[in-house]
Amino acid sequence: MRLLLVEDDEDLAASLKSDLDRAGFAVDVADNGVDAEYLGNEEPYDIVILDLGLPQRHGLEVLRHWRAGRINVPVLILTAWDAWHERVDGFKAGADDYLGKPFHFQELMARLHALIRRSTNQSPGVLHCDGIRLDEERQCAILDSGDDKSLTGTEFRLLRYFMLHPNRILSKTRLTEHVYEYDADRDSNVLEVYIKRLRDIVGRERIETRRGQGYIFRG
Repeated sequence: MRLLLVEDDEDLAASLKSDLDRAGFAVDVADNGVDAEYLGNEEPYDIVILDLGLPQRHGLEVLRHWRAGRINVPVLILTAWDAWHERVDGFKAGADDYLGKPFHFQELMARLHALIRRSTNQSPGVLHCDGIRLDEERQCAILDSGDDKSLTGTEFRLLRYFMLHPNRILSKTRLTEHVYEYDADRDSNVLEVYIKRLRDIVGRERIETRRGQGYIFRG
């Protein structure tokens, strides 16, 4: 899944990006409000982590502009500000959750997963879909036979996106937009290779090809 990290602290941004990459997200980083607003308008992110005290444009202004433009991506505000009225201002601007600095990465991950599940109408707990469970911590698929199947980073992101959107036609364009980062090589032939690998893991009948339209993950 694609995540936009908006943070002007270079060291914190680099550390978070590294941790989020390992956690299975395709992460783009913006270090100012103008770039953040542009990326949020142009790219189909699944979730955003947004700092408030940004150069060029304040985070709350960015968020208000997104909401006014019907950009409804879940947004978690990350800030050192701790006054209750500032939190209220964030929620009024359209924030979905709030996390104060300093924080533990495990809490950040728990909040991100909760927001993603809420936005995709998934029940809390391990992601599961008709006999397949996805262990998001170990990044592996657990089959109904009980076998654990290890996944590469791209395989994990792709399977998670399929499982969050079962029984829907997902075009190659949509899949690449949600699996790869902004500056990644989005070759559709490479995507087909990863889908073939997933079919070998979860069963060929599980991922149906719709010619000229895309793929359906049967769940």
